Amino acid sequence: MPTARYEQVKALLAREPNDVFLNYGLAMELVKSGRLDEAVEQFSRVLQLDPDYVAAYFQKSKALVQAGRRDEARDTLNLGIERARVRGDRHAMQEMQEFLAAM
Repeated sequence: MPTARYEQVKALLAREPNDVFLNYGLAMELVKSGRLDEAVEQFSRVLQLDPDYVAAYFQKSKALVQAGRRDEARDTLNLGIERARVRGDRHAMQEMQEFLAAM
């Protein structure tokens, strides 16, 4: 059952379909509601819009793990780690490296 927050984000996205933050917010709402495959697709949309949105790599990989798709999660983490390295985002890079090592 969609939440009020989910409906609100969907309504905002209808007006601004290419807003990266709104697309990320929708993906997070999908994760919260257990709609993992849809969340993964939504995170992919975020990364299509902005490949430098490194948080999306981490959250997408977490959703993939929850969905039992570990190989895809590893691939996503490796892409995210590289993107974070290039961008100089050491915190995100380390967080993803730790998650990858724990898998």
